[in-house]
Amino acid sequence: MVDITHKIITQRTATAQAIVKVGTPATIEAIKNKTVPKGDVLEVARTAGLFAVKNTFSVIPDCHPIPIEFTAIQYEIKEQEIVIEITVKTIYKTGVEVEAMHGASIVALTMYDMLKPIDKNVEIATVKLLHKKGGKSDFNDAKNLNLVTAVIVCSDSVSQGKKQDSAGKVISSKLNILGLDVANYLIIPDEIIEIQKTIKDLCKSKTDLVILTGGTGLSDRDVTPEALIPMLDRRIPGIEESIRSYGQNRTPYAMLSRSVVGFIGSTLVIALPGSTNGASESMDAIFPSVLHLFKILNGFNHGK
Repeated sequence: MVDITHKIITQRTATAQAIVKVGTPATIEAIKNKTVPKGDVLEVARTAGLFAVKNTFSVIPDCHPIPIEFTAIQYEIKEQEIVIEITVKTIYKTGVEVEAMHGASIVALTMYDMLKPIDKNVEIATVKLLHKKGGKSDFNDAKNLNLVTAVIVCSDSVSQGKKQDSAGKVISSKLNILGLDVANYLIIPDEIIEIQKTIKDLCKSKTDLVILTGGTGLSDRDVTPEALIPMLDRRIPGIEESIRSYGQNRTPYAMLSRSVVGFIGSTLVIALPGSTNGASESMDAIFPSVLHLFKILNGFNHGK
């Protein structure tokens, strides 16, 4: 199975369609009049579809068990066909398009099984996904925002050449995947004055997004929050809470991190942990949805 432990939980919806064609209008009349020998075709098929949606993971190897929150099955009955439409909803880490398509397929197959004694020309014409919603792709506005971004690695050992940076590179890679180019990648020591000067310079150069990694712990040299907090015009506690909450679900040590997020003017500054896993998980926790801030920021225009 694909690893989805890094994904965030969002509401996800999918609607699928299947079409059952019959050989004669008389078959449709039998369905409507509930005179098919095997029973009420529409209701039996509906029940089969509900079971199928909830049990998709047991028949499709790579599908995850999902808490199905809602399933609706609708029919459009035409002269010689029945259009089946299934909508499935969940609040989870992965989508429900396969669940919706599986449900539609089983509804159609159930109809086929019930109708074959009275109509030898029944066929399942099509099964397809109509639309889906939810997940990171719905929140990724990065490619349309034209943002100038910078990554700052705050580390004595890396700045002295005693250690290779990996956290900053992970952050840069994740930004690239979102469609953002990193204009500045800087390595500086854990010094308050140096951190503040670097941030000020980036803000003056009209950098939209600055991400720092390192110095958010509780050792004597972890001073990134002390450097950043006095500079912030507006702090954003909700993003900070999301970072820690996401991390806490993966390691109890996440509560020890002092990640800080806020605006300096129109520049969004995010201070993340210095460990590679901590930086990576923090990025997964808030991106790309955090970029929505740039769309609602008091007339902030990215048409540079």
